[in-house]
Parts: sequence; structure tokens; C-alpha cells
Amino acid sequence: MKSHILQLAAIAQKPARNILGLMSGTSLDGLDLALCSITGAGFNTQLQVTHFDTVPFDETFKAEIRRVFAQKNIDFQHLVLLNVIVAERHAVIINEALRRWGVRPSEVDLIASHGQTVFHAPRQFHRLDDYPNATLQIGDGDHLARRTGIITLSDFRQKHLAAGGEGAPLALYGDYYLFSKKGEDRFLLNIGGIANFTFLPGDGDAAKVFATDTGPGNTLLDAGAQKYFNRPFDADAGIAASGQVDEALLARLKSVPYFELPNPKTTGPEQFSLEWAEESLKFEVQSLKFDAEASGQRSGPAVKPEDLMATLTRLTADTIVAAIRKVPLTAGRKAIYLSGGGAHNPLVVQYLREQLPDWSMLPMDTLGVDGDAKEAVLFAVLANETVAGTLQEGAMLGGLPLVGMGKVSFPG
Repeated sequence: MKSHILQLAAIAQKPARNILGLMSGTSLDGLDLALCSITGAGFNTQLQVTHFDTVPFDETFKAEIRRVFAQKNIDFQHLVLLNVIVAERHAVIINEALRRWGVRPSEVDLIASHGQTVFHAPRQFHRLDDYPNATLQIGDGDHLARRTGIITLSDFRQKHLAAGGEGAPLALYGDYYLFSKKGEDRFLLNIGGIANFTFLPGDGDAAKVFATDTGPGNTLLDAGAQKYFNRPFDADAGIAASGQVDEALLARLKSVPYFELPNPKTTGPEQFSLEWAEESLKFEVQSLKFDAEASGQRSGPAVKPEDLMATLTRLTADTIVAAIRKVPLTAGRKAIYLSGGGAHNPLVVQYLREQLPDWSMLPMDTLGVDGDAKEAVLFAVLANETVAGTLQEGAMLGGLPLVGMGKVSFPG
């Protein structure tokens, strides 16, 4: 048997595994790195985050990714090259982080890399009856393994597709093992570029567990701040707070059929882009111009940029609330645990509290995991399950087979 196979088997048998979880989300903020010490598997999983950091991407690197990100028409050669470039950039970040933390690569058993999503295409989005659910993440695991010297698991979402899912959200699996609690219905709400939550029923019924996207999180807010205000994002919702919600535009944006779909469902910036919002806005402007011409009055823009930001912020909150309200509750207590960049947006959180006044709303840190680290941690948990977990034949979670995810890349 080859030495690297023996090494992987030995890692599976260790009492504790050091796994570096990586996450780069649709907001393109940077790479989250969470080094986790994990013992056990399944419901016996015990986890400690020993190091965590977020390394921001420079604007040049972001621009390179945006050339293919959520775009139907791209330079295919550029995509192929980026598959290697993203992996190499991530490898440099990993090696620098380990040096900064004083951790030798030989002390890390596994890397669990999400990669960089460039296109997410569930059936409800592409609407091509003869084609399946699909998604694509770049940042090749073989390049990561070679440049770090660490066994790497990557491309986790493809097994979820193969098992009948949509490839997202994957937080369900780690959330279920780490954070379920009898007697409390828990919603683990992550407000990233796309907002999503995992529902953990207080009655412990695995058949009722699910994870779903709710719609746009920060993706529209960040795009609006960049286009109209030349800022990377709306810090502390300062721009949105200076505007007024345009109720007519909000109603138009919320009329998209996606929001009426039952849970669980997935989406991405391919569907909820600033261009999509501007198309709604353009129709509004055309309507106002028509009315103005008919009345002989001079027309102006339908929505000021500040009002557009206020409206998009309200859209994020309202669609999260609508998705949560669809869930049948099972316990007397109900709580929402917040993570992701949107958890730091005071206006989004204010709207959530106003619309869900009888819910406990707490930071993810309350459950022992830094909210900003949560997604990177969950990929470490997925890798641990694949290597050390025990998968029972026929076991189901959230209506899908409970499968091991992630493709293994060896350094040698």
C-alpha cells in the first residue's frame, strides 16, 4: 500500500485531528482560515478552534475573479487559468498563516478547502428541464496539496449534487452534529453574500432538519456601495440609514418567484445581481417618465442611490423573515444565532428584531464558535466526517442521503 494511503488511514485513527478549514464566499472579502482540533465524529464530535484569521483579497485579485464570477458569458481560458491561480493564492495565504501562528505544516493533518464559487446553477434558476442541478468552485485541491505539503479535501459540493441535492447549503451537516439541542428550535442564520440558515428542530427529528438559502444577503448591498458610492461595502449601514425604503420598488423586488418557493432552496449572485435590481428600477423609471410626459411635468430618477440602498437592506431582512416564518416549529423555545458579514449590519439586525420580537436573537459566538469563523469551521467538520466518520447505509439528513463529501488530493 502506498505511503500516502497509509498516512490517511493513520489520520483517521488519531484521537484528535488538526484540520484547517478554508472558506471564500460570494462576497469575495477574503479567505477565512480556521485551524480546528477535532476529536470524534458525528454526534460525538468535539471541536476547538485553535487559530482563526481572515486574510483580505486585494482589489486586483477580486477583479480577476469577477471576470468569471456569476457570469454566463466568459473567457473560458481565463476560467481555466484562474482554477490554478486561486489555488496558488490560497496556498500562499495558508503558508503565511501557519508561519504567523507558529504552526508547522507537519502539524496539520488535513486542509478542507471550499474553493471559490464562480457559478451556481440549480434547476430553479436555469429552468432547463433536461439539465441537472450544477455548481462550480475553482481553486484546485492538487495544487493546494503540492504547495502546502498537506493532504487536501476539496470540491465538497459535487457529492451533494450526486446524492440528489442542489450543492448548497452544506452547513447542514456540521450544524446538525455540533449545535442541535433538545427543547429549542434553532435557526443558525448566516448572512453572507447570500443569506442562508440551518433549521435544527428542538424535537431532535433528523427528518425535519434542513438548510436553505433565503435570498440576497450582502451581495446587492456590496454591489450598490461599490457602484454608486465607490465603497467596498456599506459600513455600519451608514448609507442605507440615510435613505428611505421605497415601498413600491421593494414590492417589485419581492415579487420574484424564487421567494415563493418552499424551503429548502438555493440561489446565488447569478440570480440576485445588481443588474437584476436595476432592471426593476429601470422599469420604475420608465413608468414615471411616461406619467410625467402625460402630465407635462419634468421627470427625475425613480429612486435616489441612498433610497436604493435602504430598500435593498430591507429586502435582505424581509426575505430572511419570510423564509423563517415558513418553518413549522417543534419546541416551546426558538432562537436565531447570527453569523456572517450581515450579522454586523445594524440595520439588517434591527429589521429582524422588529419583525421577530418574540425570538431570542444571539451571536453565533454564544454556541462556542466565532460567527466569522463558522463556515470555515464547518468545512473542517465535513472533512473530519469523510475521513473519520461512520456512514450508516440508508442514513438520511434533511431528506438526502448522509454522504461523505470532498475529493482527496495528496501532496505526492
